[in-house]
Amino acid sequence: MSRTTSHPTLPGQTAVRTDVGQALHDLSRVMPALHLPGTEAYAAAVTPWNVAVPVHPLAVVEARTAADVRTAVRFGQRHQVPVAVQATGHGVTATLEGALLVSTRAMTGLTVHPEGAWARAEAGVKWEQVLQACAPHGLAGLAGSAPDVGVVGYTTGGGVGPLARTHGLASDRVRAFEVVTGDGELRRATPTEHPDLFWGLRGGKGALGIVTAVEFDLLPVRDLYGGAVYFDGADASAVLQRWASWCAGLPREATTSVALLRLPELPSVPPPLAGRLTVAVRFAWTGTVARGEEVLAPVRSVATPIVDTVAPMPYAALGAIHADPVDPMPTHEEHALLAALPAAAVDRLLDLAGPGADCPQVMVELRQLGGAMSGTARVPSAFSHRDAAFSLMVIGLAVPPLVAAVTAHGTALLQAMDGWTSPGGLPNFAPRDDAAWMQRTYDPAVLQRLRRISAAYDPHGVLRAAAALREAVPASRPLRGLRALLPTR
Repeated sequence: MSRTTSHPTLPGQTAVRTDVGQALHDLSRVMPALHLPGTEAYAAAVTPWNVAVPVHPLAVVEARTAADVRTAVRFGQRHQVPVAVQATGHGVTATLEGALLVSTRAMTGLTVHPEGAWARAEAGVKWEQVLQACAPHGLAGLAGSAPDVGVVGYTTGGGVGPLARTHGLASDRVRAFEVVTGDGELRRATPTEHPDLFWGLRGGKGALGIVTAVEFDLLPVRDLYGGAVYFDGADASAVLQRWASWCAGLPREATTSVALLRLPELPSVPPPLAGRLTVAVRFAWTGTVARGEEVLAPVRSVATPIVDTVAPMPYAALGAIHADPVDPMPTHEEHALLAALPAAAVDRLLDLAGPGADCPQVMVELRQLGGAMSGTARVPSAFSHRDAAFSLMVIGLAVPPLVAAVTAHGTALLQAMDGWTSPGGLPNFAPRDDAAWMQRTYDPAVLQRLRRISAAYDPHGVLRAAAALREAVPASRPLRGLRALLPTR
């Protein structure tokens, strides 16, 4: 298995030659679950949810404990090999060529503490597991619209879910992280222990470390009034205009989105919605059912629904509101934040994605933000742009020859909405793997602070996710003040 090869130069390093084959052979002696290219286990571990991004790391460490993660990171340090991480693969952005990939999908330990209303989830736990475990206790974690997504990746990206306007971000409910930083140390980050890491891990995604477990508060939510009302595409203008004006008066008990859908004819798609343009108004209400019906009525009555699923539901069935796909698929995504959604903006959106448009996208979605997720967080975090009013998301299939049209149309649609956009983006929405994405997603002061923390805990730039961060905020001279960021030994 031994072979000699070269590897990408890490920040601050000179090019080196490493006998990686022999090094991997040595690693396999202490890490039995090490998968190399050409094996079925490797193929299964590297395949992401978005199969449009081919992932080809040097090898895969299938971690089962935090100690396994530490071993992988220290291997990266020793052999100057960048280290990346993947659980469900929903946020994959790069091929990871030449990197050592740590797969955390086998780390599925979950403990619910009903007496204290909190839970601890390891890095491979999905939200569906949390929902089912908490339901018997009448408790809820702030999951996203797709319960098949991992808890850690979703939470480190902020976590904007179907109850965001009522209860805020998932990252604002975190009590502690257990994280292996780029120097190979396992640390516990809380508001008082390594508070710099705690600040940056809530919104900073994976740039500061590989999270092995997260502890978070649970809420006393057992039931919802929620679902989606689907209309024919011919009613798109009436529905979107009514939705936009209706949002202005919504109380915090409501979180909503609207989506223009062009769903393919597949067994998983209900026949009334397949092969045509439809409009879905998603609605999650935490108050009484009677009041929820009154609040939804102005939109529900704007046209005759094709399908109406809004009804009392257990919180554990949260995923039914958006009905996001579970099976892996190739997608291309675009995303922007909007400062407002006046009638002119709705008309412009419909020009490119409405019933008369040549639109190749599967979904064009608007989510209302604000409410509990806006303003200053009780414990500050790296999550930026809390003042945005709406999120605009565009998703199409990234398959030849359609991908070219999907990409061009997505870019044109965002450009057309430029007059109403707000600076920035949400970390979990259409993530990229470059400095420009970092600069767009985080405020300049946040970027500067993230880079300082990264340099303190990962001085050699071992973590692959930190590369774009360091490019986004280049160091023209040695950073100062890092001693204050380093942990006390």
